[in-house]
Amino acid sequence: MDKIVEKNKNGLHGQIVIPSDKSISHRAVMMLSLAKGKSKINNFSKCADCNSTLNLFKNLGISYEYLSDDTLVLISSGKLHKSSVELDCGNSGTTMRLTSGILAGQTFDSVLIGDNVLSKRPMKRVIEPLSLMGANIESDNYTAPLKIHSSNLHGIDYSSKLASAQVKSCILLAGLFAEGITKYTEPYKSRNHTELMLEYLGASISNNENTTKIEKSVLEPKDINVVGDISSAAFFIAAGLIVPNSDIIIKNVGLNPTRTGLLDVVKMMNGNVEILDKRIISNEPVGDLRIKTSDLSACVISGDIIPRLIDELPIIAVLATQAKGTTVIKDAQDLRNKETDRIKAIVSELRKLHADIEETPDGFIINGKTVLNGDCELSSFKDHRMAMSLYVAGLICKHNIVIKDFDWVRISFPEFEKMMYSLNK
Repeated sequence: MDKIVEKNKNGLHGQIVIPSDKSISHRAVMMLSLAKGKSKINNFSKCADCNSTLNLFKNLGISYEYLSDDTLVLISSGKLHKSSVELDCGNSGTTMRLTSGILAGQTFDSVLIGDNVLSKRPMKRVIEPLSLMGANIESDNYTAPLKIHSSNLHGIDYSSKLASAQVKSCILLAGLFAEGITKYTEPYKSRNHTELMLEYLGASISNNENTTKIEKSVLEPKDINVVGDISSAAFFIAAGLIVPNSDIIIKNVGLNPTRTGLLDVVKMMNGNVEILDKRIISNEPVGDLRIKTSDLSACVISGDIIPRLIDELPIIAVLATQAKGTTVIKDAQDLRNKETDRIKAIVSELRKLHADIEETPDGFIINGKTVLNGDCELSSFKDHRMAMSLYVAGLICKHNIVIKDFDWVRISFPEFEKMMYSLNK
């Protein structure tokens, strides 16, 4: 489906409740599937990716029912069972990478598959450390399908060159089934939803700066309230900052410090964002955000902040086109390993809008402030975050734009357009 986006002429106004965090929803299903008993997940994300995780664990023996549109009860025996079918992860890299850690220590064999896009994404980053733990995984040159054979795992002391929450989570989840202590060290602290949830569910886990230790553990069934997804809020934060005459409130936004790099960047850019009613829900910090149109300034984004905003870099590139000065984003080479090469993709599409942006090996350089022209057709590259970033850019373009394959937004945020429209009056 192609989408025409028109310039916003009146500003964005009102308030929205941001949908549930996809990362936390994934993990809630995975970990509660390992906890014997009945648990409730409130505000569960019903995006395509999270449904892939839910259906996968149903095939591994858990049962569930919805009590309402976004509340489900999950029942588990505490042990997973061999699936009679291949386990389909859809488009979700989180599902494939994290589940591979869980399945590596089971008493049965499994096969993980994905769609055409996921089947091209690199899995070496999880296969190698899992193999060091004793896992036996066959792959197609380190891509899916992954054939995971039953193995006896043992703990390892692993130092990763990459700050990746997916790799870290995979190894920590495998550590639940490994003899001895599993120790994982990363160069920078990546998002820690897995560690917080494991702690909440009673796992034997500890953290010291960038190193996390875990031992074989039995998880407890508990209710989990999923906070709103700051990666989804990012598009509304950006739109509120750059669409003239805007003043919006975004409610129930997860404010985990390992995920709030975007807010730090907005602060460096002199953006007007106010945090309201900060609180803790199911071990996760959450609050409401008020955003107003701002005169933005350029900044340099690099180093240990990158893992805290890796998914937000495409929309940050859009923000940077409206910031005075030169914005430099570097140390973000892992952005090339997402649903598409997001560095190449965002540079090529913003250039079509007459943005002054240059691709570098590990990021991009953007000179602003630039008037975006529009009157062109843009590619989403079948990447949900690209599609939404370009939509926000379209709100400030002089002329309409057309975004190809916009329906890929459903992967993470099916409510996106409806919620943006509610503010765009």
